[in-house]
Amino acid sequence: MSIPTAPKPAKLVIGVYTKEKDLVKSLADIFSREYGDIDLVSQWIPFDFTTYYEHEMGSPLYRRVFSFKRLIEQEALSDIKVFTNSIEQTFMDNGKRQVNIDPGYMLYARFVLATGKDFSHRIYIGKGIYADLTLIFQKGSFKTLPWTYPDYADSAMQTFLYKVRDKYAFDLKMGRTDLAETKPRG
Repeated sequence: MSIPTAPKPAKLVIGVYTKEKDLVKSLADIFSREYGDIDLVSQWIPFDFTTYYEHEMGSPLYRRVFSFKRLIEQEALSDIKVFTNSIEQTFMDNGKRQVNIDPGYMLYARFVLATGKDFSHRIYIGKGIYADLTLIFQKGSFKTLPWTYPDYADSAMQTFLYKVRDKYAFDLKMGRTDLAETKPRG
């Protein structure tokens, strides 16, 4: 018999890609107000893995990724994705997104993203949102899966995610488990 236990808190990670780099400062301010201080920020990473978003957002696209000092409850991911979707709508111009925001979380063993798109490997987590198991951590490194997005399989992204995972492990070791408020708005 399995005994239910409370899940560990997770490290919130939010990826942003856009053509308009100037928007990212405003987005970082919104994220900080909502989830607390940012502790790690990636360098600008060219987002040249697909042309899927170019018709809507233009090109070239660039990605920046943020992680936060305060941890989150894993079940908050659907609320966070709903909130980041509303931010995307706020920054629309003539019906087109200027930014795409991908929230997710880091644990010791995995990196999970939130999405509104259902697929065979995604698990429904509420509010029209699914959890996408994007990377697993085994034998000291991230392992991609057949459905891992190419940008998350890229070495530049994974180099940053290793730093996030190390910071997460350090925070837990030091007993830093204060949680960000992630209650739904309304």
